[in-house]
Amino acid sequence: MATHHDEEDELNDLKMKHKLHDTEDEDGEEEEEEDQNWDDWKTDGEEEELEGSKAQLLCLFCDSVYSSCSPLFKHCASAHHFDFNAIKKTHGLDFYKCLKLINYVRYQVAENRCWSCGMTCQSLRDLQNHLHGVVNFESSMLQWDNDRYLSPILQDDALLYSFAEDEEDEDGDNMSFDPKELVNWNQFEQISIEDENCSDRYVSQLMTPCENVGNEVASASDRGIKAGVEDAVSSFRNEKDEQFNVSSAKIVANQIRDINKSYFGSYSSFGIHREMISDKVRTDAYRQAILENPSLLRGAVVMDVGCGTGILSLFAAQGGASRVIAVEASEKMAAVATQIAKDNSLLRSGFPRSSGQHDGVIEVVQGMVEDLDNATHIQPHSVDVLLSEWMGYCLLYESMLSSVLLARDRWLKPGGAILPDTATMFVAGFGKGGTSIPFWENVYGINMSCIGLEEVEDAARNPIVDVIDSCDIVTTTQVLQTFDLVTMRSDQMDFTAKVDLEPKLVTPTTNSTGSESEITWCHGLVLWFETGFTERFCSDMPTILSTSPYNPKTHWSQTILTFREPIAMALAKVTSEKPAAVGTDACPAVSVQSRISIVRAVQHRSIDISMELSGIGSDGRKRNWPAQLFTLN
Repeated sequence: MATHHDEEDELNDLKMKHKLHDTEDEDGEEEEEEDQNWDDWKTDGEEEELEGSKAQLLCLFCDSVYSSCSPLFKHCASAHHFDFNAIKKTHGLDFYKCLKLINYVRYQVAENRCWSCGMTCQSLRDLQNHLHGVVNFESSMLQWDNDRYLSPILQDDALLYSFAEDEEDEDGDNMSFDPKELVNWNQFEQISIEDENCSDRYVSQLMTPCENVGNEVASASDRGIKAGVEDAVSSFRNEKDEQFNVSSAKIVANQIRDINKSYFGSYSSFGIHREMISDKVRTDAYRQAILENPSLLRGAVVMDVGCGTGILSLFAAQGGASRVIAVEASEKMAAVATQIAKDNSLLRSGFPRSSGQHDGVIEVVQGMVEDLDNATHIQPHSVDVLLSEWMGYCLLYESMLSSVLLARDRWLKPGGAILPDTATMFVAGFGKGGTSIPFWENVYGINMSCIGLEEVEDAARNPIVDVIDSCDIVTTTQVLQTFDLVTMRSDQMDFTAKVDLEPKLVTPTTNSTGSESEITWCHGLVLWFETGFTERFCSDMPTILSTSPYNPKTHWSQTILTFREPIAMALAKVTSEKPAAVGTDACPAVSVQSRISIVRAVQHRSIDISMELSGIGSDGRKRNWPAQLFTLN
């Protein structure tokens, strides 16, 4: 720490420097001394630090470092599809909006999220591969045009103090504000407008050094006046950020509460339960896994997450479980499950009989799994078998899997069983028959194909849950993602995967010759899943529940993602006299590389799906199509 004597010497040296500067000034006016910019006062160490920082401009998307903004922004444009200067000029962004944009991009990259479309990737490498030009600038702008992005995510981010200076050098157009003073000016504005109660306190902290410089320099020690001011600004900003975060958290919590209320309310309808129970593929798979693996269920404590009518809990009781905890969030369905268990003499009474045994084994607990922390009658890690039918459309819609994983971590015994214990997602390409086009092409002999084309355009924006006939699958089938419910984390529900789809051999059933050069048109991708009751726990009778188009249909159907335009595919090269774009009938693709991301959407219980396509020609040429974004809600 500097002594008072050292500080006094430092002050005298600084005053001498300014006196010499005034002597050399052409005007020689004494008023210059009073108008000195105190932010120019720097110790030798501070000068070295600032000079070093000028050479440390970190790229927004990777670890590349540049000495000035011009090469940095050129790198961002060429390597990461982010053209800062073009965005600024095209949309007339002022200094503050540019500042927010830079901070917003850094915030997004820190979370492996695309700044433009909002898709979350599994890693920074995946994000860098995903980055693309602006999809919808107005929509993106709404996200980052928020005062919270006046706060940088990087401490001492040199780029925030350099991009305006670099622009001034190139264009000769002075900015309206000095970027080094911007943060101070902005905070004065926020204090006077946003927080009248605390304005006096913070104005006092910020203004005192300027009113009595000689006395306040020593109190600022060798940090300098500017550092003292910035500390006060930082304190104010932290309070504002905390208020913002608390307010945002309340808004999000209310939204989640409303969505949950609507979601569980929808399960109060008996129609949806009839549909699920009537799904023979679904119900038989669970019944077989439970009743035909007696060594797993006999004497076990079972938890059924999201029991609905309680049918799986009833199977578990029939299979020999000693206790079944049926958890149901819907108040109405919890009452229904209780009555059904009672009507079948399987409801667990509150008092044991004289023999010490209860009348039944099923006890129904009304509430969300997430809210059962205070359920003292359910001891942590006391469950032998965790049972749930949690799958939604496209497997992950409804986001119920996170509740199952939470129950696993809180109540399942080490080495306990999960039914089902695996889940796998598949993808394949479908042909024209998977769209509505054929129907509208001939309606009682009348051509209404214009309706079919319009429906296809709408389908290219919204995923469709429907049944695809297996004869309409025109490519190979690939595994998109696998989940092991025993070991997976909740954040692994968000993923990005790449698959390479090749055309299937065309068969006579599709009115073709079966030639490898036969062209087939791929109109989109279809997703489905299967869950496994594997030998790991179901050693007596392993079971698979599949929603494949090659198997009997289920109430989950399949999830259909339609291309904006169909892609021509063929196994062999098709000769053409003229060069043509890959994916056309003159140059069909021999494979389509698909990059698919599925993440939990901002809207609770919904999922966002991103699809990026590249066609590979027989000559090795590659064609990319713009990314398509879908939300399943």
